[in-house]
Amino acid sequence: MTKNSVIKVRNVAVELKGIRVLKDVTLDVYRGEILGFVGASGAGKSVLTRTILGLLPKQQGRIEVFDVDLDEADETQRQQIERRWGTLFQQGALFSSLTVGENVEFPIREYLNLSDRLVTEIAITKLEMVGLKADVYRKYPSELSGGMVKRVALARALALDPEILFLDEPTSGLDPISAADFDQLILTLQQTSPMAVFMVTHDLDSLHTICNRIAVLGDGKIIEAGTMDKMLASQHPWLRAYFRGVRARPALRLQVGTTGVG
Repeated sequence: MTKNSVIKVRNVAVELKGIRVLKDVTLDVYRGEILGFVGASGAGKSVLTRTILGLLPKQQGRIEVFDVDLDEADETQRQQIERRWGTLFQQGALFSSLTVGENVEFPIREYLNLSDRLVTEIAITKLEMVGLKADVYRKYPSELSGGMVKRVALARALALDPEILFLDEPTSGLDPISAADFDQLILTLQQTSPMAVFMVTHDLDSLHTICNRIAVLGDGKIIEAGTMDKMLASQHPWLRAYFRGVRARPALRLQVGTTGVG
């Protein structure tokens, strides 16, 4: 069966303050998959996300979303594409002056012409979908825990039923139990829709538990892409250190030690 790419990144280069952070990135994201995007701190993982979203300019290359070259898309086409994706930024990026409900309603009001009553109903449904009770609707972000902020931000990202979901370090700052709950939530949401998930993360548990594929960014380009088994079998020094090092899962370290792999 032919894989359907919803995002195609081809030979993309991006400079920040005169430094070429991304040099030659080529990557596909397929419909219905959870792709974990990893790399060393400062490698440019979030830079690529923001470049795809149009928040940063690129100096080279092509990005297609739903087979539309974003450089050639007119304003109407661009709005139609943006209507089909949702984004959860690392710190949640909620509007502090708006209530939880108003935050979730924001993209609905921006893109859809619906009655206030229906907008409210959709927002409450999305909050409940991510495991929050309806009574958080009138609270402000400052009244919530870190885990709840992440869930509200996810509810906002899901407000328009996106076909692509961008997640930037979704479990950072969460305790292990909350992080595991969040992983399970993402997996459950993805399994009930054909949504593609592009997840920037450092969380090894997330990579093991919910990702179908992993892409590794290093030296400004993709140095490996494939399943977790492919990552574990790789002899690339950074991949060996990352996936089979001291922070790897205990069972995996034991397996590596007893089999002599390495």
